[in-house]
Amino acid sequence: MELIPAIDIRGGRCVRLTQGDYSRETVYADDPAEMARHWQELGATRLHVVDLDGAREGRVVNRDAIERVLKAVSIPVQVGGGLRDLADLSFYPGLGADRIVLGTAALEHRLLLLEALALFRGKVVVSLDARNGRVAASGWLRDSSVRATDLARELAEAGVQRFVYTDIARDGMLQGPNLAAVGEMTDALRGRGSAVIASGGVSELEHLQQLSELGVEAVIVGKALYTGAIDLPSALAQLSAA
Repeated sequence: MELIPAIDIRGGRCVRLTQGDYSRETVYADDPAEMARHWQELGATRLHVVDLDGAREGRVVNRDAIERVLKAVSIPVQVGGGLRDLADLSFYPGLGADRIVLGTAALEHRLLLLEALALFRGKVVVSLDARNGRVAASGWLRDSSVRATDLARELAEAGVQRFVYTDIARDGMLQGPNLAAVGEMTDALRGRGSAVIASGGVSELEHLQQLSELGVEAVIVGKALYTGAIDLPSALAQLSAA
C-alpha cells in the first residue's frame, strides 16, 4: 500500500482545511513547492496536490503554484481541483503530472469524464468525497443525492481505474478513518478492476495497517503528517516491512 502526502493549495499557500470547511484553515507553508521537495526528501513516492480555490470556484486558480510543484520534484504527482474542461485537463499532464483527479466533473459533466478517459485512460482518477455516504461536490460545499458506492460502480463500468474516497466528516479531524465506509467502497469495486485510494482521518500508524487490510491501493495523509502525529519515514518503513 502506498502512502501519499497531500498538498492542498489555497491562495498560493499550502494549507489544510478541517472537514472541508474553508473558514477552518491552517497554513503550513507559504511555498507548496518547498513542501513538495520536503516530502520527497523524506521518502514519499507520490504526492496528491489539490487546488482548493479551483475546487470551490469551478475553475483552475492556483495553476502557477501547482506548476512549480511539478517542476520541483521527480516523483509522480496527481493533481485535482477545478478541472472542468479539456484544456485544463490536458495542461497538467503536459507539465508532467502522473494523474489528473476529477471530482465535480465526474458527477455533473459525464461527457467530459468520458473524453478524459479516452485521452488519458489510466491517468484519470475520480475523487468521491462523501458525507453520510452521499457524494458532495463543488469543493464539498454542496451535497448530492447520489450514493458514493453506486456512482463508483457506474464509473468503474465506464472505465475509471482509480477512485480517491474521502469521508468528509473524518477529514482533518485526526479521529481515525471511517473503516466501515472504506470497506463498503472496496467491496463495491471488488472484481471490477478499479482500485481505491483512501483519504481522511488517518492519525496513527495503526490506521495504515487497518486500511491496508481492507485492500486499498493507497492512502492519502494530510494533517497527521503536518502536525507530526505520523512520521513519514517511520510510516514508510512500516509499510515496507508489512
